[in-house]
Amino acid sequence: MLAYLGYIIGGFVLILLLSAIRILREYERGVIFMLGRYWKVKGPGLIFVIPLVQVMVRVDLRTIVMDVPSQDVISRDNVSVKVNAVIYFRVLNPKDAIINVENYYEATSQLAQTTLRSVLGQHELDDMLAARDQLNTDIQAILDAQTDAWGIKVSNVELKHVDLDETMIRAMARQAEAERTRRAKVIHAEGEMQASEKLREAAHTLAREPQALQLRYMQTLTEIAGDKNSTIVFPMPLDLIEPLLDRLKDKDESPSG
Repeated sequence: MLAYLGYIIGGFVLILLLSAIRILREYERGVIFMLGRYWKVKGPGLIFVIPLVQVMVRVDLRTIVMDVPSQDVISRDNVSVKVNAVIYFRVLNPKDAIINVENYYEATSQLAQTTLRSVLGQHELDDMLAARDQLNTDIQAILDAQTDAWGIKVSNVELKHVDLDETMIRAMARQAEAERTRRAKVIHAEGEMQASEKLREAAHTLAREPQALQLRYMQTLTEIAGDKNSTIVFPMPLDLIEPLLDRLKDKDESPSG
């Protein structure tokens, strides 16, 4: 009888010893509570927890990737969009992550959702589409400051998708097309202005130099003659025939010898 009792006691002691052994991985820490009060943080490696007296809570120190569900956001210019994001954070202080908040993962998720709506609601739609880096930085700074008391470090925030309804997509397409048309008209008008300035300069030059006008006229005739036309009719400028008329007039007025 005593032998059986000894076996039972020995087995119970062995079970207690085995239950006292804990092995924590390199990325894990154990928050130890003794009789309900915080004692210390242990790990990694082999640690011992006194059964019935101490309780250990495991905490993972690796970076956690959290997908923030899509949020309905009304921008500052009254455009309704759906925005989702991804957050990267990790536990730096296991004690605060266990004692100061009930569930640090759920708390960070809810805080991220409310912060996302709050920050994006202060910006216009163009900022959400074109200035994402700045928005990511703003959201990350706010989350990091508010989760510091929980022993959590928010390292990065990335906006993933900004979804618009079909009506807004069509309106933006029309706006983009109108902008392209406007730019084309501006470029065409600038080209016409530059061309008119060059033509004005050329006209002034030809007005100052009549010989240049004659050369240009002759060049034009040469170009026309090269087009394989059988008959060419063109006006004769007075500047070219006036010297001939003057000579003929002088000859007629001179006395016959």
